[in-house]
Amino acid sequence: MAPAFRLGDERHDLGDRTLVMGILNRTPDSFYDQGATFALDALLRRAEQLVVEGADVLDVGGVKAGPGPEVSEAEELDRTLPTVEALRHRLAVPLSIDTWRATVLDAACAAGAVVGNDISGFADPDYLPVAARHGASVVATHIRLAPRVPDPEPVYGDLVGDVRAFLVARADAARSVGLEADQIALDAGLDLGKTPAMSAVLLRETTDLARLGYPVLLSASNKRFLGELLGLPIDARRDVSLAAAAYGVAHGARIVRVHDVAGTVRVCRTVEAILGAATVPVP
Repeated sequence: MAPAFRLGDERHDLGDRTLVMGILNRTPDSFYDQGATFALDALLRRAEQLVVEGADVLDVGGVKAGPGPEVSEAEELDRTLPTVEALRHRLAVPLSIDTWRATVLDAACAAGAVVGNDISGFADPDYLPVAARHGASVVATHIRLAPRVPDPEPVYGDLVGDVRAFLVARADAARSVGLEADQIALDAGLDLGKTPAMSAVLLRETTDLARLGYPVLLSASNKRFLGELLGLPIDARRDVSLAAAAYGVAHGARIVRVHDVAGTVRVCRTVEAILGAATVPVP
């Protein structure tokens, strides 16, 4: 059975259509845009552009994943809550909140967000109960240590098996508080406690996660592992990011979180057309 994913009141069958999640960084130090959308007006303009380009959902984040200056809960709320409120009133598109804090998830869902995208793997014990109370979907992401903690030399006994087991446990935890299978997506956490080669292996083995029956979310856009494997600076990773998206979708990813929405939409529709093409019998 093909996976499905719930975005608020809408349930999306992902059997033949991939969802494209547009990234919105309300941070001054994003690895990709270095604060280009930190100002609320700039972020709202960017959001409108992503919707025009075909984004199915927008993912709002107020703290970058990597090391950097401390961002308090109050500061994260100050960055994200007005953003979610403004987007909810301006755009008819589902909203995701990129946070590992249950308090931020709670406030964002009250303001209209319908997905909690947590790169910590639900480290906050209140995260899943909050999601369940709001009826929100969640993204379970693998990470070896914790967000913002450097992990330059990660070691695994069985990389793919360890990541799979971690995510199965997180999905089980989500089910235990009442979330349904179509409210849970899995993300291998590329670059999060992985060397570039490890991230490449996990991308290559996307099918392994897809077999678990939950939607697989791929977040590879412009990431460090692509740059380091191919010797590309941050501003030269567009094509390789699109290639990673194409590979992921062809091997079972059904949600792709990206900076380049227009290009990724074209890639997804192309891959879907190829996968769904029917053979014509030869007379």
